Amino acid sequence: MRTHYCGDVTEALLDQEVEICGWVHRRRDHGGVIFIDLRDREGLLQVVFDPDREDAFATADRARPEWVLKIRGKVRRRPEGTANANLNSGQVEVLGLGIEVLNQAKTPPFQLDEDDVGEDVRLRYRYVDLRRPEMQQHLVTRAKVTSFMHRFLDENGFLDVETPMLTRATPEGARDFLVPSRLHAGSFYALPQSPQLFKQLLMMSGLDRYYQIVRCFRDEDLRADRQPEFTQLDVETSFMDEDQITTLMEKMVRDLMHEVAGIELGDPFPRMTYAEAVERYGIDRPDLRIPMELVTVSDLLTDVEFKVFAGPANDPRGRIAALRVPGGEALTRKQIDDYTQFVGRYGAKGLAYIKVNDPSQGAEGLQSPILKFLPEAAITGILARTGAQAGDLIFFGADKAKVVNESLAALRVRIGHDLDLLEGEWRPLWVVDFPMFEYDEGDGRYYALHHPFTAPLVETIEDFQAADPEALISRAYDLVLNGTELGGGSIRIHRPELQSAVFERLGIGAEEARDKFGFLLDALEYGAPPHGGIAFGLDRLVMLMAGASSIRDVMAFPKTQTGACLLTEAPAEVDEAALRDLHVRVRKPQRS
Repeated sequence: MRTHYCGDVTEALLDQEVEICGWVHRRRDHGGVIFIDLRDREGLLQVVFDPDREDAFATADRARPEWVLKIRGKVRRRPEGTANANLNSGQVEVLGLGIEVLNQAKTPPFQLDEDDVGEDVRLRYRYVDLRRPEMQQHLVTRAKVTSFMHRFLDENGFLDVETPMLTRATPEGARDFLVPSRLHAGSFYALPQSPQLFKQLLMMSGLDRYYQIVRCFRDEDLRADRQPEFTQLDVETSFMDEDQITTLMEKMVRDLMHEVAGIELGDPFPRMTYAEAVERYGIDRPDLRIPMELVTVSDLLTDVEFKVFAGPANDPRGRIAALRVPGGEALTRKQIDDYTQFVGRYGAKGLAYIKVNDPSQGAEGLQSPILKFLPEAAITGILARTGAQAGDLIFFGADKAKVVNESLAALRVRIGHDLDLLEGEWRPLWVVDFPMFEYDEGDGRYYALHHPFTAPLVETIEDFQAADPEALISRAYDLVLNGTELGGGSIRIHRPELQSAVFERLGIGAEEARDKFGFLLDALEYGAPPHGGIAFGLDRLVMLMAGASSIRDVMAFPKTQTGACLLTEAPAEVDEAALRDLHVRVRKPQRS
């Protein structure tokens, strides 16, 4: 129906006749001449209708926003001084010779150039929202990203293999979405949280190198970078160690960012151990653009009488950390109170601070309500260790290490953005040497930090069994960009006796392991190769590349933060006949 896209009509087509189709972006009447900006996926094109072509002029005159038109016309250069450098077609316009209305449109629920449209309205009328040029560009970027990934992995010997959507429920850290079976009464499938076990089985099947751009499902609390259904690039390979895998994946990401978005990430990406990341930044996905770091000062405060500090300083699982804010002396009392409330969301009971007026004067050059509780030696040590300078402010976190790390890590990012302290635009980082296990005080047991199939960094099974669980390091690795985890992976366990030993350390007995992972344990006994892999969050990656604030802006049809689809009104109730077919009875919550 057309010879060209609107955005492709340029000076190269001067004096040629073209046919274009699209939506009316805007219509203007300039002294008896009708201007229509026609929009399609590739951009905008200005079309001019003169009154000497009466039929075409009359049709153009009644056209309204979002009507769908087909226009025939001749390309000509725009009059001097009217070119639009922001458009690919901005040097030319089309003189309308004919026009056909393909479809009319109701007045849209919002104008496409409005900036303050509520997300609930955008998601309800997503088909209108997706017409906005920035939204279409996000999806174009996404398509280019997946196209590049396919090409890169194909060229490096990886095979695109699909894995099941209906599978068995296995514990992977979040609740499963369950699907009742009609043919097997009382039994349920689970939608996969990831293809983890299947991709390991593919390595055991001799496929050697696998990848898949796959849909995954997790029933968990949602936020800006989470959705109940999301997409990841899933990769697994045999006979490669962690250095070889991360080097290859690093090249893929570096080349991808360069080709699709013109972003240069440098070569090689820096590496940091998990322990160092948590010590310096409080988190295993630090944003390296923010120059502030956490400094442990627990050892300086073990003998103070101030209980807020004395307790954590003498607790093996406690921590006292200081966060020096350059120029933070200028923060007002209200701002400090706001930050105190902010860290409270992470379990912090308060936020002690010291304003540094003149560090050369010791305590006399400082200002803080906690100074009276601190001996001179502790103050001197804190100033020296933090490198405090005149005009700085030092915040303190004192609690269980987990609370301190999470609260100060979040505060560091918040202040970094509030005070515009970011250095550089793109800062990638490999985080390596993760702990094998993490201890849950509430449950009184250990859990796998990644998943129970991650290999420990030990030579023999005897070394694993003899080691302190909290001292065990896993062969896991995460790729972080600007404080966002882009992907994570590990070398997997390929020996059945080691896998059983890991299950035992996690409190998973032989019977439970056989019930939940019997097929994997069986496969390990039939010649499993050394293997490992990684999964990248495609939505998060595209979100960063597109400069979007939420992964919902780079997904065509996302859910809300409550997991609802406002467009289709899902989830929805089903009739009794369908439930009987599935052997399911709905029990609604009782009202209190």
